[in-house]
Amino acid sequence: MTFDKITDDGRLWAVRYNGESDNALYTLFDKWGDVVWLRQFFRDNWDDLIAYFKVTDINQAIEDTIEDSDQLQCLMLDLNPDSDLELLFHPLENFRTSEVVLGKEKARLKRTIRHSSWLRIYAIKLSQGVYVITGGAIKLTLKMEERNHTKAELAKLEKVRRFLLNEDIIDDDSFIDYVTTI
Repeated sequence: MTFDKITDDGRLWAVRYNGESDNALYTLFDKWGDVVWLRQFFRDNWDDLIAYFKVTDINQAIEDTIEDSDQLQCLMLDLNPDSDLELLFHPLENFRTSEVVLGKEKARLKRTIRHSSWLRIYAIKLSQGVYVITGGAIKLTLKMEERNHTKAELAKLEKVRRFLLNEDIIDDDSFIDYVTTI
């Protein structure tokens, strides 16, 4: 695995998994903008869409997803130097009260129209305001363990975290040292 710098100031990075043509963030935005992929996803997860979000129109679900994806893309890729990523990313575990080394984090929009946003971007927090994106998902259930596609994102988070720890990367300084020597 390698790491692509997303922002010039080095606050946002994304994993490029072995054998993949692009990094996790750009791959995610491509998927979330693909109407054919989204239509199939919502057909496959129809019961969850209705049960958790009370959305009964696939076209509306697709439109909402693309709209949320566009907003997330603007937030992630058009960061001002004074933007605070801490306002976007939050601990993966809703009840975590203290910082952990290479904490698992999630980002989501605060959507107020129709329903809350089901889009999630997952990342490892290197230090205050510095993140490595590992992937993301359309999360339609309460717990990630309930569906294979979100369970796979948990596995990616853990895989990247273990990789970083095995390379003695525990913060943004050791991460920068690593990426500049490979």
